[in-house]
Amino acid sequence: MKYWPVPDSYSKNIPLNGPGSFAEDRGDRHHSGVDIYASKGSVVVSIEDGIVVAEDIFTTPGKNPYWFMTRFVAIKNGSGQICKYCELEDVSVKRGDKVKGGQVIGHVGSVLDFNNIDQGSPLYIQKMKESGVKSMLHFELYAKGPVVFENYCGGNCFSSGLPDNLLDPTEYLLSIAKSNA
Repeated sequence: MKYWPVPDSYSKNIPLNGPGSFAEDRGDRHHSGVDIYASKGSVVVSIEDGIVVAEDIFTTPGKNPYWFMTRFVAIKNGSGQICKYCELEDVSVKRGDKVKGGQVIGHVGSVLDFNNIDQGSPLYIQKMKESGVKSMLHFELYAKGPVVFENYCGGNCFSSGLPDNLLDPTEYLLSIAKSNA
């Protein structure tokens, strides 16, 4: 069985284009995952059984002043694919841990510091401030590692193409949403 990663998310709708969608064109960067909008502190669970292959800092105000500190967890599933759960407030697992599908792995964090978003911030960040959205699970899916790559920062790829091992997670998440309806 597969579990919806944020049981208390606002919805199980996956953005298919535009804000929060996979490969969304953000001008100088492309979005490397999909965003599942939820309140800060919402539980995040592992979609499937697997093993934690990485856990670290995802965003930090040291990189961009409009970010709060968030973390990520990457879990290799039985299929060999790697799910990367990002923009977490906290993490309750560590590298090498075996996890079960449905197990709590962390909580949704608040990624955007609205007080530090101004006209000099990227347009998509300014639009997020206007919409009032500052907390979400940013979810990425990989065919294999690594889950951090060159020209990558905060869920965005700063190159003309996306890495070959980065997969579009849309269908994967849509199938989970349907099976959990």
